Amino acid sequence: MFYSGSNVDLRKEIEDCFKHRLGPGRPPEPKQTDLTRIVALLCPHAGYMYSGPVAAWAYSELAANGRPKNIVIIGPNHTGMGSAVSLMNEGSWATPLGEVRINTTLANSILHNAPIVDVDDSAHTYEHSIEVQLPFLQYLYGGTFTFVPICMMMQDPDTSREIGEAIAGVTDEPVSLVVASSDMTHYEPYDIASKKDMKAIQAIENLDEKTLDRVAEADSISICGIGPVTAAMDFSKRRGVTKAKLLSYKTSGDISGDYSSVVGYAAISFSVQS
Repeated sequence: MFYSGSNVDLRKEIEDCFKHRLGPGRPPEPKQTDLTRIVALLCPHAGYMYSGPVAAWAYSELAANGRPKNIVIIGPNHTGMGSAVSLMNEGSWATPLGEVRINTTLANSILHNAPIVDVDDSAHTYEHSIEVQLPFLQYLYGGTFTFVPICMMMQDPDTSREIGEAIAGVTDEPVSLVVASSDMTHYEPYDIASKKDMKAIQAIENLDEKTLDRVAEADSISICGIGPVTAAMDFSKRRGVTKAKLLSYKTSGDISGDYSSVVGYAAISFSVQS
């Protein structure tokens, strides 16, 4: 439902996201050194047809900055299955581009730092928000990275900050990158959606979790992954990031031509200043 089912077709689909008129223009050539400046990304998670070109901006920025080793991908729980905050701590995930191994040491360290997190595979069974990030990473880096998936049904500010702190506190297997998987406003007219989303994006760029929470509630901004985003913001500040950067903002209307009811998509990078 979200991307092609064969290796060849999926690679072409990802390349087309990079080449798309709303994308960065061409597939990147990943820098062959360890990741340095970027510590987190916000990426959308709709079907690649809709949000793929925006996600491509985030992954182009990542590729230009190096190669991550250990990645934590945090997504919202759309299904209502499983525990309130759930991770998997063993095994691997398979996509048409191959398998990605879960980093058990890193996962268990996060569990130790955040008692609120449970090991619960069922939360991930039908959830797409984390899965759709993996093919982009595999396209860039093959099987050279490991990851930990964290699925958040409970997304209140305190829980989200606890997750960010727990990830930042891992010392035995330090995290190279956090990917917060989230779409922005859902199913509102373009003018309303884009105005709401820019308020949220400004708060994210300023790493201001309190303002993000306040405007999301006051303006009823339907960001599905506000918990993952807040966790990434907290993690980034603990890693020395002082400001985030909007790379791209588009809506489903920019693809379909129907601006009467859109979903917003943003790509944002969180980088330490050089």
